[in-house]
Amino acid sequence: MKLYISPHAPNPRRVSMFILEKGITGIDTVTIDILTGEQRSEGFLAKNPLGRVPALEFDNGRVLSETRAICTYLEGLRPEPNLMGVDFEERAFIEMADRRMELHLLLETAHSARHTHPVLAVLEQPQFKDYGAAQADKMRITARWLDGVLARQPYVAGARFTIADITAFCAIEFGRGLLKFRPGEEGMAHLQAWRDEIAARPSAVGSK
Repeated sequence: MKLYISPHAPNPRRVSMFILEKGITGIDTVTIDILTGEQRSEGFLAKNPLGRVPALEFDNGRVLSETRAICTYLEGLRPEPNLMGVDFEERAFIEMADRRMELHLLLETAHSARHTHPVLAVLEQPQFKDYGAAQADKMRITARWLDGVLARQPYVAGARFTIADITAFCAIEFGRGLLKFRPGEEGMAHLQAWRDEIAARPSAVGSK
């Protein structure tokens, strides 16, 4: 299999971290340079017509895209260590937490970066600076809520590390790099402590 990724992009990093947490080997990585538009090349569009990464290409030529779908496949391929729930009830609550991280924290961070950072202007034309600033404010509202969650429990979805922690971490790190967001400097001590713990995991180090 081949995994198409782009360095520093949060969604490919989510899959890379997931693979490392699972200890899955034998998947080749192919780098797609999204800043030069390689994701819109004829060759890549033939694999993923939406021109997005990550994408997982099977040996028979089929291509699976969308981060959550790829992780679902990998969870089935290598059930342990479990990251998405051991039964239907736990799966539902982990998915809820993961979707909150994806649809709020990650998207708000990404929209802010894409509309305010000059390097990402090639990906977002036109950029709307006011919208980007508003998204940064919304991201901080979500981050403060998450800080409160982490004051009551050690991980995003509860008592153990799951896919929701991967999504949240990749969002925080994307904001750390492009938006200079440091939770601890903004009074979010629990979120900062959680971030520092996750950053020390081998999957976080290996997926940089």
